Amino acid sequence: MPAKDVPPRWDRMMQQRLARGEAAALGELYDRFASLVQGLAHRVVGDDTAAAAVTRDVFAHVWEHPDTYDHRQGPLRTWIAATTQRLAVERLRETETAALGGGSPEELAALEARVRHASVAARADYIAHSMPHPLRAALELAYFQRRDYRQAAADLGVTEDEARRRLRLGLQLLSTAHDTGAPPGLGGPR
Repeated sequence: MPAKDVPPRWDRMMQQRLARGEAAALGELYDRFASLVQGLAHRVVGDDTAAAAVTRDVFAHVWEHPDTYDHRQGPLRTWIAATTQRLAVERLRETETAALGGGSPEELAALEARVRHASVAARADYIAHSMPHPLRAALELAYFQRRDYRQAAADLGVTEDEARRRLRLGLQLLSTAHDTGAPPGLGGPR
């Protein structure tokens, strides 16, 4: 098996521990990923209570179905993020559909547009927080502090060409949030 296909040791060991039913493994996983799950869920459902419910659902799913993680699809973190997004979108659809009481075709179309928007926002958040720090730092300077590539280069202590490269790569990664295929392990059915 090529080296790039070998999952990180921690991911592989965690999946084995969960499959054996080790409650301590679930606790470790929760400690490591609860803030990621809560943040992604909140980004989709927009409510603390619903996000907390999604978080419980995600960790229940991980506990009950550790065998559904496939290391060939990406790291455990990505699988958990994808599970979070899927369950959060399901909850948002259920909640909004119930509130509409069936709803007209226009209302259902508006709901689907909101669900797509929330899903893209959650993928973008995940991508931004998962990208390498140099790319994220360049994007934060450009977008939150309104620095151009020359100013970003000076702030980062890199050449202007390197600053442009980091901004370009960061933007390319973020642009995948709109893809229907989504980044590996995110979005789409599982």
